[in-house]
Amino acid sequence: MDLPLRVGIVGAPRGGGSISALRAVTEVEVAALCDINADALAAAADAHDVAGRFTEYEAMLDSGVDMVIVATPMHLHAPQAIAALDRGIHVMSEVTAAVSVEQCVELRDAVLASSAKYMMAENYCYRRENVLVRSLVEHGLFGEIYFGEGEYIHDVKSLHHTADGKPTWRYYDQVGKRGCTYGTHSLGPVLQWFGERVVTVSCMGTGARTDPEHPMDDTVLMNCVTESGALIKVRLDMMSNRPHVMDYYSLQGTKGCYEAPRGFGARHKIWLEDHSDGVEWRSLWDLSDEFMPEMWKNPPEEAKRAGHGGGDYYTVREFVDAILNDTDPPIDIWDTLDFTLPGLISEQSILQDGAPLPVPDPRSL
Repeated sequence: MDLPLRVGIVGAPRGGGSISALRAVTEVEVAALCDINADALAAAADAHDVAGRFTEYEAMLDSGVDMVIVATPMHLHAPQAIAALDRGIHVMSEVTAAVSVEQCVELRDAVLASSAKYMMAENYCYRRENVLVRSLVEHGLFGEIYFGEGEYIHDVKSLHHTADGKPTWRYYDQVGKRGCTYGTHSLGPVLQWFGERVVTVSCMGTGARTDPEHPMDDTVLMNCVTESGALIKVRLDMMSNRPHVMDYYSLQGTKGCYEAPRGFGARHKIWLEDHSDGVEWRSLWDLSDEFMPEMWKNPPEEAKRAGHGGGDYYTVREFVDAILNDTDPPIDIWDTLDFTLPGLISEQSILQDGAPLPVPDPRSL
């Protein structure tokens, strides 16, 4: 394999944010940017000194890139990933991977038929605290885990329109329908802790109160039942007038529990039966020296500076390692679809007054 890997990015505004992480990985070269908005393309390419510039995606794919980052509106993720995979080009896709069950099937089939690799860039899985909690679970310190939570509370009303008043992709893909339309940041890390998929979801909402222009409820709750009967609660709120809390998680097991902070000076706190004095909280970071995986014990400076708590760096680093070593990406097509499908089924459940509905197994769809 010739190095450096030539990377093309489609979706200049969001994709441009990946460039610093890419340039921290010596085995890759940012060769091209693509966007249908010529002004946005020029601004991003000039800011990051990228020579290859394309307004047509297929032209960029045919320019000799080895890998693409898909950072376009959500409904384009699956078809653009498939177009690259069909050409044998590796794909790292922004979340979510698909906006329908049909797209999930098409994406799965393309990945299985391609010689190239695919990974969904669920960067919240690489946040330092989530990596440490996963290690504690793997060491058995929580005992049998049976309940988890993830919340993404992010007032994005200001992002529903462009400066000149035109609707953005969020207007349609995120708040243009009801359900847990943007749930992988909350569900992905928790599913990694459980190591199993969701088999049933039930979804209910508050109704559209803050901004009734949109079908999306102010707050949506998606309750997920896993293969073992464990329960995961996901809250999505992109409409309420309030400060952000985009990374709240909790975990409960028979021998321990963890709660992330909700802001305003709160701390990551944990109680473990075998590592605590009595029934008292302690700091999660007290266990870092003994249980933090090496990737975060001595992180490179690039990881410390990267967005989303270091996640933007580690998604790129680990995907490139999978390509170079010919191994499965850490968030492969099965993880990707296990993270994505519950939210898609929640869109059906909420329209049926929260009826519990089965989540299809992507391995047998």
